[in-house]
Amino acid sequence: MTNKFKEKLGEGAYGTVFKGKLRSGPFVAVKMMHKSMTSGQEFISEVSTIGRIHHVNVVQLIGFCGEGSKRALVYDFMPNGSLDKYIFPAEGTIFLSYKQMFDISLGVARGIDYLHRGCDMQILHFDIKPHNILLDENFNPKLSDFGLAKLYPTDDSIVSLTAARGTMGYMAPELFYKNIGGVSYKADVYSYGMLLMEMAGRRKNMNPFADHLSQIYFPTWVYDQFNSGNDVQIPDTTDERIIIKKMMIAALWCIQMRPVDRPAMNKVVEMLEGDVQLLQMPPKPFVAPREIAGDVIETIRISSDDV
Repeated sequence: MTNKFKEKLGEGAYGTVFKGKLRSGPFVAVKMMHKSMTSGQEFISEVSTIGRIHHVNVVQLIGFCGEGSKRALVYDFMPNGSLDKYIFPAEGTIFLSYKQMFDISLGVARGIDYLHRGCDMQILHFDIKPHNILLDENFNPKLSDFGLAKLYPTDDSIVSLTAARGTMGYMAPELFYKNIGGVSYKADVYSYGMLLMEMAGRRKNMNPFADHLSQIYFPTWVYDQFNSGNDVQIPDTTDERIIIKKMMIAALWCIQMRPVDRPAMNKVVEMLEGDVQLLQMPPKPFVAPREIAGDVIETIRISSDDV
């Protein structure tokens, strides 16, 4: 199927992805799980969650293989790759318009909402980040990589975890600080908010090398600008300024410190689809960037995306 693993598409914490082709013609992405994943828990988690999902904004699992120690997952092929290369574009990368970025953010929000409310079991992804958003030939977004996902009954508001899950920089604070609230679907809301802010600003949320200390943590700087009555300067059309402002305010709601203060994903979809004039500013997500600057540098150092 992969012509002896000839074309590598990418590599993540749990496996390497290769381009393949089915005998019937369509291209596919084949994820070979790393041999270090001896327990197979990530493989089982991915098959058990994504195998029951059918949504336009979730990548489709075509099949899987488990022979001896070899485990593989076969997905629809996404020709435009992952979202991270469009948020933080390198030279030669296609530049997406703000309207395209907004449409992608709305599709991702709908996909997460489906995971939380659209299945017979509540699916918590626990690893929402740019690398796990894939784009098809029309730049429609698809949630992928369910290796950390967990299934829960839909009436469970609080879930039990034995260890923090996710990628530093996108992980909800309740995964570390138990005194601010229990772990729930609101952890995915927080991760989405961090993703949304990066999409709106086209930059990393955390940049310890920023010229000004106030810009080390981008969401706090954005909040201070809006709260002072200033728009974040974006040199484009009025329509695009409205789109970005809407995305940023919705993101600030999603990254509230306490889970109870964050909206559910269906409310986030309503924010993005609604009138920006009706959006109220949330409380400040964090006290001051100085208090997290040290954590920011450490976060970037140990992020799994940079390993």
